[in-house]
Amino acid sequence: MKAVVLKGAGSVDNLVLTELPVPEPAETEVLVKIKAISINPVDVKTRAGKGRYNILKEENPLILGWDISGVVVASNSPLFKENDEVFGMVNFPGHGRAYAEYVAAPAAHLALKPANISHEEAAAATLAALTAWQALVDHASIKPGHRVLIHAAAGGVGHYAVQLAKNLGAYVIGTSSAANRDVILGLGADEHIDYHTQPLVQHVSDVDFVLDTIGGDVIDQSLEVMKPGATIISIPSGLREAVTVKAEAKGINGFFILVASNGAEMGSIAVLLEQGRLRSIVSKTFPLEEIQQAHLQVETGRTVGKVIVRV
Repeated sequence: MKAVVLKGAGSVDNLVLTELPVPEPAETEVLVKIKAISINPVDVKTRAGKGRYNILKEENPLILGWDISGVVVASNSPLFKENDEVFGMVNFPGHGRAYAEYVAAPAAHLALKPANISHEEAAAATLAALTAWQALVDHASIKPGHRVLIHAAAGGVGHYAVQLAKNLGAYVIGTSSAANRDVILGLGADEHIDYHTQPLVQHVSDVDFVLDTIGGDVIDQSLEVMKPGATIISIPSGLREAVTVKAEAKGINGFFILVASNGAEMGSIAVLLEQGRLRSIVSKTFPLEEIQQAHLQVETGRTVGKVIVRV
C-alpha cells in the first residue's frame, strides 16, 4: 500500500511517500480502506518535532495522521462488518498511522459514516469535532441561554464548536477576522467579533464559557469578560498550568484538555451530521501525493474549516 512516512522531525520534505505492507487487524480491530483523511495542527506540530513527536519518535515506520473515513474490508470486531462505511479519530493520542491507503483501527474508535455526507466531510468531523464535543459536552455544563465565546470560530475546532453550542441552546459569540464574519454567522452564531478591530473587553461581557483555541493573550482577554464561576477551556498544548493559574486568580474555572479517541461520541456526532444539525466546512482538498502541500496550508493558521487529503 501507499503510505506517507515521517523521516524524522523537520520540514514537509520529511514526509515521504513510500510502499508498505497492508497491516493486519488485531483482535477487536477492523481494517479500513481509507478514502479521506484530515490534517490538523497537531499533525503539523508533530511533524516539526513538537506535538506528539517525543511520544512517537521511536516508532518505525512513523506514520502520522489520526482522522479517517473509509470502508471496512476486514473485521475482527462485532461492531462492524465488511463494506461498512466508517469514520473516526484513530488511536489518539497514540500512533494513528492514518497517512496510508489502509489502517488497522480499534473498532471502538469508529462510528458508521452517515450516508448523506461524503468521506471528505466525515473525515473532517473527527479530531476537530470530537475536541469541540469533549470540551462543550463532557467538560462544560452548558445550559440553554448560557453565553458562550468561541475563539477562532471559523477554524477546524471552532466551526464545530459554534454549531454544537447552538445545539445546546447557548447564545454564541464567535471571533475571527472580518473576512470570516458571514461564515460564522452562517453557522448559527448570534454575534461576531472581529479580533482585529473590536477589543473583547469593549464588546463582550458576562460570558459563562470560553473555548480558547489560540492561547497566549487570548486567555487574559477572555478572563476579563467572564462571569465569576465561569469556565474557560484551552486546547493549545503547553497551556495546562497557565490557564488554570490565571483563571483561578479571577475566580474562574480554567482547564486544558487533550482530546481522546471515542467511538461512542463519534456516533453522537454522526447523528448530528445525519440530521443536518452539524456540518463540515472543507476548504481545501489534496491527493495523498500532495500531503506536503496540505501541511503547508494548515501551517498558515488561516484555514477556514478543514483541510482534507483524498486517498
